[in-house]
Amino acid sequence: MSGIAIRCEGLSKRYRLGQPERYKALRDVIAETATAPFRRLRGAVSSSNGNGNSPSEIRNSKSQTIWALEDVTFDVKRGEVVGIIGRNGAGKTTLLKILSRITRPTRGHAEIHGRVGSLLEVGTGFHPELTGRENIYLNGAILGMRKSDIDRQFDEIVAFAEVRRFIDTPVKRYSSGMYVRLAFAVAAHMEPEILVVDEVLAVGDSAFQKKCLGKMGEVAEGGRTVLFVSHNMQAIAQLAARCILLANGRTQFDGKTSEAIGLYQGDETKDPATAGQYAAPEEKAGNHIAWARVQTSEAGGVHQWGEPISFEFGIRIVDPQESLCFAFNVRNSFNYNACYFWLFDSETNFGREAGTYILKCQAPKFRLYMGRYSITAWLSERRGNSYFEIVRDICPFEVSMSNLPRDEYEWIPELSTYLEDGSWSPVERVT
Repeated sequence: MSGIAIRCEGLSKRYRLGQPERYKALRDVIAETATAPFRRLRGAVSSSNGNGNSPSEIRNSKSQTIWALEDVTFDVKRGEVVGIIGRNGAGKTTLLKILSRITRPTRGHAEIHGRVGSLLEVGTGFHPELTGRENIYLNGAILGMRKSDIDRQFDEIVAFAEVRRFIDTPVKRYSSGMYVRLAFAVAAHMEPEILVVDEVLAVGDSAFQKKCLGKMGEVAEGGRTVLFVSHNMQAIAQLAARCILLANGRTQFDGKTSEAIGLYQGDETKDPATAGQYAAPEEKAGNHIAWARVQTSEAGGVHQWGEPISFEFGIRIVDPQESLCFAFNVRNSFNYNACYFWLFDSETNFGREAGTYILKCQAPKFRLYMGRYSITAWLSERRGNSYFEIVRDICPFEVSMSNLPRDEYEWIPELSTYLEDGSWSPVERVT
């Protein structure tokens, strides 16, 4: 057990629709304690009436319930970084709230071995009337840290959050970006043994997200445990070697991150009817992308690394334009833009008369790393900088590297999106 940081066994959480869970403050506990004798007296009177249920209890028993989590079981070792992914409503945030002791499970139990630093939503753990400085010390005290330890971390927290000018301002006057920067800085720098972070990082700008990912990487390298929920598959792949995929409150997969992401994205490339193809609805009006297809080196939307590939698009022009632009990029399963192509009408004079135009782009050696890919395409008017249409995640296909044998170790999809074919010079000994 000494090597286990988190252990969940049969974890389940049920909610009653229309009856939001109420979190109790200290004043609520005091008030309930003071009125308990009177409530017990009322309970004794009502229990003598028929079946002993109050009218509200009878109404609640008929309310619809939903299981946000159901029989979730897993262990997390000390120092392990685990990603948690799933679609909206899969139970990710509910799981983190249970592990952070914000809410209780309906069934099962979770064992936490170590101090937990949580960042689940903007404002978690902050008192809006207190200043940034006061909230730092308050959160440190809640985590059991001595004032001298908080003093030692204080300057680093403020510098990371970039809120020094406003550190003595009540946090209720902070913007959402300032709020979350300070909240993350506190959670990550208070030296928790277990760091729990939800999708709240999406609030920050790209520079802040990059800094947060770097900090979480430092926390993990320091031997502390990290649970990270995100819809950013690139970030999940960067941080976590192991990933838990939740679906409808249950564990669908627990294992290698690349496999979890593949299941999460959906294996569309295995369907020959949809692989590498797209067609717009027939009734679609205006200038638009009528169809698209990817000509891969093999059937079924499979392409061997390094082989020629072509991308074809049918552009339907109803309203002729003199400054059209068409562009598309190839995105991997982590929603990362791997490569980008564009074409201006000045190069081919397409779109200056009504009709359907075929645009074809070829890559003689397509050397993207193995994995699942899709296309996002734009049709726009250059001078007015306006878009006629953007179609996303069309023409799914898969790049395979089965033509590149590797006997020593397996290919690792998270390492790269592009693999150039290079040659090594003979090794020279200089001493």
